Amino acid sequence: METAEVFSFIKDFGFPVVLSWFLLVRMENKLANLTDVIGELSCNIAAMRSDVAKK
Repeated sequence: METAEVFSFIKDFGFPVVLSWFLLVRMENKLANLTDVIGELSCNIAAMRSDVAKK
């Protein structure tokens, strides 16, 4: 394999792979935070329902 072919392969496939990996890593943190917030929201809704049921 010639050097030009290697660089062409890296240009065509390497950059998209690295970019996709980077975006997935960033999104993973945001999804984890979103999961925590949804859990808190669920607890708050349950608490509000019990308060309404008491009245």
